[in-house]
Amino acid sequence: MPKADFIRTITRTPVGAPGSGPYAVVVDPQDATWTTLVHSGQVARLPAAGPVEIHDLGNPACRPSQVTMGPDGALWVTRNGDDRIDRISADGTRGSFAVPDGAGPYGLTTGPDGALWFTALGAGAIGRLDLDGNVSMTVLPGGGAPAMITAGPDGALWFTLNRSGALGRIDVDRDITLHRLPDPACGPVGITADTAAIWFVEIDAGRVGRMSPAGDLQEFDLPDRSARPHAITSDRAGGRWVTLWSGHSAARITERGEIAELHTFHDGDEPHGIAMAADGSVLVALESGDIARLHPGR
Repeated sequence: MPKADFIRTITRTPVGAPGSGPYAVVVDPQDATWTTLVHSGQVARLPAAGPVEIHDLGNPACRPSQVTMGPDGALWVTRNGDDRIDRISADGTRGSFAVPDGAGPYGLTTGPDGALWFTALGAGAIGRLDLDGNVSMTVLPGGGAPAMITAGPDGALWFTLNRSGALGRIDVDRDITLHRLPDPACGPVGITADTAAIWFVEIDAGRVGRMSPAGDLQEFDLPDRSARPHAITSDRAGGRWVTLWSGHSAARITERGEIAELHTFHDGDEPHGIAMAADGSVLVALESGDIARLHPGR
């Protein structure tokens, strides 16, 4: 059960026009919060002080999806709706790179080789984009709808396969290993890593999972199996934070898979992306229109 003596203050900041849909979230080195506005084709930046900045990507239907801070200090974002990946520098300068038609780029992370690695949801592939804009694709056996991707503790990239109930591993030489989960209909989506393991969520089964680089698996049922966990991130205290889409909440999960904190938003808020700020705050993108900030408690 959540700790009764843990208190956090929650503040909310409206982002974009009504219906823009904050979706993914990341924090940059200046402690500014970035979020994709999936329904309006924009990216928003919330500086530590000052008004929200809106960056238009030039196509309202481009569906900006996932974001990451690149090795060059810029923000990188996948455009799932029109097969592009964009770069936005600290001064707002934007570059845009095409990926193969129909790729449907979605998940995104920086790899150990200093390139951007992404999931191609539509093509059933993993892509690599270097800082010069060169793109290469590796088709996965059986497709499986690769969703989110993260750099693992073993120097490889790990990703979820939403439609085939599996985790995948790809190294910088493009060698692929697939790890099938016991429940093929579990629908893994969000994924993160700490120094020892890969953590992921099963949106269709209401579970959180942990896999070692060797493939050893633990799975933990959430108290509400219908909560639809979506995104997951690690904190600095050895825990993980998960958004519970249908549960209208965010939860902190211990190493044993127990819920240590549970913070509930409003019905219809649709919490999706989640990230940690330098001060220990938790940032949550609410598709209803706000960025929620869970300030550190005691």
